[in-house]
Amino acid sequence: MGHLELAVLGLACCLAVVSAATLGVVPTEGGFVEGVNKKLGLFGIGGRSVDIFKGIPFAAPPKVLEKPQPHPGWQGTLKAKDFKQECLQAPLIPLNTKGSEDCLYLNIWVPQGQKEVSQNLPVMIWIYGGGFYSGSAEEKSFFNQYLHDGEEIATRGNVIVVTFNYRLGALGFLSTGDANLPGNYGLWDQHMAIAWVKRNIAAFGGDPGNITIFGQSAGGASVSLQVLSPYNKGLIRRAISQSGSAVASWAIQRDPLRWAKQIAKKVGCPQDDTARMAKCLKATEPRALALAHKINPFGMASDVVVLVPVIDGDFIPDEPINLFANTADIDYIAGTNNMDAHFLVRLFVPAVDIDLLTITGSARTYTYLFSKPSRKPFYPSWVGADHAEDVPYVFGRPFATPLSYRAQDRTVSQAMIAYWTNFARTGDPNQGHMAVPTQWEPYTQENGNYLEINNKMDGQSMKQHLRSSYLQYWTQTYQALPTVNEDEAGPVPALDDAEAVP
Repeated sequence: MGHLELAVLGLACCLAVVSAATLGVVPTEGGFVEGVNKKLGLFGIGGRSVDIFKGIPFAAPPKVLEKPQPHPGWQGTLKAKDFKQECLQAPLIPLNTKGSEDCLYLNIWVPQGQKEVSQNLPVMIWIYGGGFYSGSAEEKSFFNQYLHDGEEIATRGNVIVVTFNYRLGALGFLSTGDANLPGNYGLWDQHMAIAWVKRNIAAFGGDPGNITIFGQSAGGASVSLQVLSPYNKGLIRRAISQSGSAVASWAIQRDPLRWAKQIAKKVGCPQDDTARMAKCLKATEPRALALAHKINPFGMASDVVVLVPVIDGDFIPDEPINLFANTADIDYIAGTNNMDAHFLVRLFVPAVDIDLLTITGSARTYTYLFSKPSRKPFYPSWVGADHAEDVPYVFGRPFATPLSYRAQDRTVSQAMIAYWTNFARTGDPNQGHMAVPTQWEPYTQENGNYLEINNKMDGQSMKQHLRSSYLQYWTQTYQALPTVNEDEAGPVPALDDAEAVP
């Protein structure tokens, strides 16, 4: 046998070993699913790969303004090879809608080794942000790139990553404030996805007893609300909230009927009786509902993010601050960016997300400040990490698109993936599959520990009492401000088309 034949035979044997470590067809409660196996490195030499499943339904196509229902299942094998459309939503310039009503699908990334398929891996479920009115599981960007592609975090951290869609805007959060239209349909979608993963992830090589949910902005607030809800008791082991929590001022709508009436007026539904209003709204064409509320980013903060979760007495049975006993056994990471919402700062004042950390229970809690300077070319040099600028680093975009990033960006991404996935594996961000640049000490009310995350991390990155002087100043200033009651202020004018920003 010649040298060429030997080389070909050796390569074939190598590839045969690689191809053995793949899940193939996987049984789920709805039926069989088949994804794709992607080799890592040149021809997969080295033996590592990732199984990717896209577009698995975790619930039936939803009915308008109704809770999600279980999927009836399918015949044969579902080819789970393409992302599904995002949930129906109106963009900031609402000339039309995008997305689909039929959107309750999830995606799974499973890292594989050289010989045997993975088993009992930690599971990380991502909840995207977008103010509860926009966003998607995959978040498509330029040149068919996907911000929430789970490949890098899954393969580097050796964890299973899951992303999913949930309903947004009016279709996800419209409420009359009573039993006729209780709202929180988007939160119920999130719960259905988490529960589906709990029941089915073992077949994909995941550990159903080790599920971490993580999310940013509205996704971070959603993470917080999900662990507070009694419906998720026993489903979630750990949680990570990035730039959002249930106690943020924008996370709960306390006057939902006001906005329901405005939308009802726009689509021609009754406004004087919530039962008749709800019946009419449910019969309204969904795209008309999605377009009925136009966001005015230049209005008051209370008018920007308004179609959001409500205290419904059911999924969220009480004020979030009264529900933290439900999180006593859940390990938690929560943090913010050093210039979070620089682009829209009034929306986040006077919310202080650090409040979440002072009222979590007896489980381990860690907090951080992400301070990698902004990469936006139109920002001045003094701008630090703006809102959502941490997300590409968590998802390993500096590795996936190396020409768009510098070496220091990959250093930050490597550190964040290490901390996040170690935490998902052990409850301790320092211990797990990956080495970390410095020790991250837990937070307590007494020590106020937090880790500053950037591209220059060392023993000095552990700090204490995040922005305590600012917190003290604004607390005193806010309390000293004169109050104006509603009668003196007069009625709040409705936002009509002429006032809205198109």
